[in-house]
Amino acid sequence: MDWTDEGIFLSSRKYGETASIATIFTCCHGRHAGLVRGGVSRRLKPVLQTGNIVQCAWRARLEENLGSYTIELSRANAGALMDSPVALSGMISACALSDVLLPEREPYPDVFHSLQNLLNIMAQDNSWLAEYVRWELELLKELGFGLSLKSCAATGQTRNLVWVSPKTGRAVSDEAGAPYADRMLALPKFLVCENSPSVEELHTGLALTGYFLGRVAEINGCKLPLARDQFIDIFSRKYTTCCAKDA
Repeated sequence: MDWTDEGIFLSSRKYGETASIATIFTCCHGRHAGLVRGGVSRRLKPVLQTGNIVQCAWRARLEENLGSYTIELSRANAGALMDSPVALSGMISACALSDVLLPEREPYPDVFHSLQNLLNIMAQDNSWLAEYVRWELELLKELGFGLSLKSCAATGQTRNLVWVSPKTGRAVSDEAGAPYADRMLALPKFLVCENSPSVEELHTGLALTGYFLGRVAEINGCKLPLARDQFIDIFSRKYTTCCAKDA
């Protein structure tokens, strides 16, 4: 039993003296683990880094076996983002969410390609921050928790959408949601109007997706990865400092 595929390296842990067990998010075979012989060696250590794009070949006697990987580096995303702490932490967060929430060995090609696209633009400019929030929305959709943000759940109107119901994940207009404002989740404009978001709106977007990702994790009997909290903390400190300097 064997196959080859393109993948995004998610994580690894040491196995024995010289090997590693690597988890790779592959295009056609989903989140898939395998043994990497010599995985702790100097030669492979730069390859087995979270966020790197790799070509991998998996082989096992039976499909249900752990199997072993042969891995070649295609693009070193981790090294390219070393000088950008916010982007680096964002990449690690997205990969950690994929590692924790995606079921093993089930293909999610749309999530794979959207994550690959996100990693491609991270080194360019800060526009990736909005794309990160949209990627988390895509992940929720693929996991069966898609949010409905096009029209008000109560009235059907498409304007003045400012809330999201924490129970249904549907948008609610300002007027319809006013009596329940203290129980609603804020809906940032950039997720409705496709405009450039402010730092505050990005925080609001991350809070919105974080709430529903937390529900998915709870249902799956796990917790959201610490890497996501660390990303939000680094992002917050970075842009709070920038705003303070501008003031």
